Amino acid sequence: MRYRSTRGTAEASAPNFSDILLSGLANDGGLYLPTHWPHVSRDTLTAWRSLPYPDLAAEVIGLFTEGSIDRETLREMCRDVYGRFDHTAIAPLVEVEEGLFSLELFHGPTLAFKDMAMQMLGRLFEHVLKERDRHVTIVGATSGDTGSAAIEAFRGRERVSIVILHPHGRTSDVQRRQMTTVHDKNVLNIAVDGDFDTCQDMVKAMFADETFRQECSLSAVNSINWARIAAQIPYYIRAALALGGPDRPVSFAVPTGNFGNILAAWAAGQMGLPIEKLYVGSNRNDILTRFLLNNDMRVRSVEPSLSPSMDIQVSSNFERLLFEMLGRDPNRCRAIMEEFRQTGFMAVPHDAWENIGHVFRGHALDDAKTSDAMRRFHKESHYLADPHSAIGLATGSYYKEAGIPMVAAATAHPAKFPDAVEAATGIHPELPPHLADLFDREERYDVLPNDLARVKEAVLAHHRAR
Repeated sequence: MRYRSTRGTAEASAPNFSDILLSGLANDGGLYLPTHWPHVSRDTLTAWRSLPYPDLAAEVIGLFTEGSIDRETLREMCRDVYGRFDHTAIAPLVEVEEGLFSLELFHGPTLAFKDMAMQMLGRLFEHVLKERDRHVTIVGATSGDTGSAAIEAFRGRERVSIVILHPHGRTSDVQRRQMTTVHDKNVLNIAVDGDFDTCQDMVKAMFADETFRQECSLSAVNSINWARIAAQIPYYIRAALALGGPDRPVSFAVPTGNFGNILAAWAAGQMGLPIEKLYVGSNRNDILTRFLLNNDMRVRSVEPSLSPSMDIQVSSNFERLLFEMLGRDPNRCRAIMEEFRQTGFMAVPHDAWENIGHVFRGHALDDAKTSDAMRRFHKESHYLADPHSAIGLATGSYYKEAGIPMVAAATAHPAKFPDAVEAATGIHPELPPHLADLFDREERYDVLPNDLARVKEAVLAHHRAR
């Protein structure tokens, strides 16, 4: 399997999976995609029904690592990684109301769906870096959950230094502490005065500086790294198979800000999984829903909400879908993305927008409606959902159709957002035992201004201290 950039032409010497795993972002600023979508037959999908989750994950991810990492090595990695989750089903399905299922993706070490892929990335990086005798510095931006999942996956690893930028004062206390109470010497946390998009722009600027990128051996584990998407595809396939696939289609509702999680569901469809529709759940920062409804991809100010992991206006992974809907034309994709960065408005051609609309729909909930959704699902189904998961469930409930199972991605444990959950339901969700002392642990992080030069200095110093 080979890969190409959304902004560059396919080359005869296209990189393989191990290459793009370590580089994260393409040198031309684009995002990597496979040169072709692997096809999974109905017979194979049917046979996969009997596989335990780790073995299914190895089969799916293996389609993207072909020629780089063999299937048996992947199987060992997956069995080790997912054997450490606190639910034997790894990603269990819970029927919340008739025809509406919650796909619980928060049973990993940091209580968020990011663990499903990030724990695998830790093992993949370890394997490839050892094979190539290299050291990298991972730089990532987080709106709350990616940072803690990445730190947990890479803490203490000899061949990796990791720096995570988060928006100062704009994550929940649990989210922040899960990052800042990790004291391994290869971990650096930076709180940036700004919002998530500010942090994300800094990361992209560091990767765009080729000299700096080479000096620090930069790598990325945000969902701009294709390996993250590849490792998220298996749970959509597993959920669909559990509900009758491939003999009948399913729909998915996904709360999302950066578009990576729902893009993984779309990728599963490209591989042959029968999917009826994909529904984007948004909060008050509703750029994706506005786009899907009205072709309005216009950046507005990021507003803090009850669901801070979705407080995003620039959805990085949308570029991958745009590239596909433009007929894989890198020149058109590059021009549109560069104009978007300059003007804050993405001029998506009408035909591409219509094609996206054939598969995707959008639904947005403000904070009041998010609280109402948490309250309703708890009252009517005794189901406790965090604000993000509640948006996914409410979106799924709004759009569900008779005869087609609707699966809503539950992306975070309610204990990550205890104040919002308690205000809506009267229930204070407790942290699991391994995090019970989280608020007693010492925090360590640097607060830096919205100044790229200052942040780069901190990254370089951390890299040199390895």
